[in-house]
Amino acid sequence: MTLIFKIVPETLWQEALDRKAFQGAPVDLADGFIHFSDPDQVKETAAKHFAGQQDLLLVAFEADGFGDKLKWEPSRGGALFPHLYATFDPAVALWVKDLPLAEDGTHVFPELSR
Repeated sequence: MTLIFKIVPETLWQEALDRKAFQGAPVDLADGFIHFSDPDQVKETAAKHFAGQQDLLLVAFEADGFGDKLKWEPSRGGALFPHLYATFDPAVALWVKDLPLAEDGTHVFPELSR
């Protein structure tokens, strides 16, 4: 099983739960796909795109569960990142955990496993 992760503001995730559909964050909507990261990428993603932000969640998914709508495409430095070309029911998440800030302003990650 390949795990992928989405960092998402708590309010946006709650809206998706209420609608039973996650359509993406503003950057996802602008880019035309939902951005995910693999376990080796997610901490850098947090530091680069979510530095100092509070009230974030880390949501884990099984990559294969998205079928052919998930594409691994070059991004940062040529690394392949998972991009989803579809909306999804947030109920497919394996788990959802808080992504709190440490005193130094970096995010404190839970264990990145199933």
